Amino acid sequence: MRTQVVIIGSGPSGLLLGQLLAGAGIDNVILDRASKDHILGRVRAGVLEEGTVRLMDEARCGARMHAEGLSHEGISLAFDGRDHRIDLFGLTGGKRVTIYGQTELTHDLMDHREEAGVLSIYEAANVTPHDFDANAPYVTYEKDGATHRIDGDFIAGCDGFHGVSRRSVPERAIRSFEKAYPFGWLGILADVPPVDHELIYANHPRGFALCSMRSHKRSRYYIQCSLGEKIEEWDDQRFWDELRRRLPAHHAERVVTGPSFEKSIAPLRSFVAEPMRFDRLFLVGDAAHIVPPTGAKGLNLAASDVHYLFEGLLEHYQDRSNAGIDAYSARALARVWKAVRFSWWMTKTMHRFPDTSDFDQKIQEAELDYLTHSRAAATALAENYVGLPF
Repeated sequence: MRTQVVIIGSGPSGLLLGQLLAGAGIDNVILDRASKDHILGRVRAGVLEEGTVRLMDEARCGARMHAEGLSHEGISLAFDGRDHRIDLFGLTGGKRVTIYGQTELTHDLMDHREEAGVLSIYEAANVTPHDFDANAPYVTYEKDGATHRIDGDFIAGCDGFHGVSRRSVPERAIRSFEKAYPFGWLGILADVPPVDHELIYANHPRGFALCSMRSHKRSRYYIQCSLGEKIEEWDDQRFWDELRRRLPAHHAERVVTGPSFEKSIAPLRSFVAEPMRFDRLFLVGDAAHIVPPTGAKGLNLAASDVHYLFEGLLEHYQDRSNAGIDAYSARALARVWKAVRFSWWMTKTMHRFPDTSDFDQKIQEAELDYLTHSRAAATALAENYVGLPF
């Protein structure tokens, strides 16, 4: 089989890139080792920047997102038992974020791809990119007891942190930067109304908490926990009790409890791989970078990578120019590192670290006080939260 772009990975970045390419008349095939049902069962992020929303519209997949997504114009920072609202809309000249689950976004992209008749191959074993340092790259995979080969012009590695794409790059050609945080997030999903109409980021002596949502009837809550915690030790009642302890009293009283249908513990880390292009192989999204979820940047960074790569491939095929693909890594990484910085700063500002000294604690408190009383500081937070321009 031959195509123009082979996309490894059927998460949001691979699907979004595939839809944009297909809409521009550029042939592509998506390969994924997982099943479609497994991919749609993943619980992930739900805060979309305006740039991500625009890309969904450009891919003609945004109708349900606009109909069902929740538009938010602010967030609350809670500390000292009080709320401090950050007016995203007012501080950024009218920008906002959209609350729409990654699972729903993935579903929309999959449905439109199937309707358009563009090929996706699921449950493809041993997917391997070859000869991407030459002019004739190809990808092999196994399915139904046979080995198959897809030749293409380019390979887009959209297969996540543990995927084969980055692992296929020779060690000498890539450099990694990583920071592990000394805690994780214990998160639950429950079909209960959210405690507030906007997200609440809480800094409390017992640890960080986040009140988020997927809809008016489905809530996503997180609490900071130690890396040694075991999910089996956290029944729903224990979680609800701990969440309420970390919220201001007026919010704690409004928490509606109910049975969770998803519960997990995720460690937090920052990770960046440089560069993001290796001749005819491009790394996209989590294949190249991971951020702690505090800044709501993971999915949005993947979308911005797609934007830069799509522009470069469009230039290549329509204008016969390689300027865009040659600049892909530098353009993507410039935005990646700013988002990594913001996510690190949000994590440092809102969490309680186990090795924090009395001095460190006073600095954090001063930071929060300055942030909520300085328009300049609040504007910097708001600009980053709604998303820096592409």
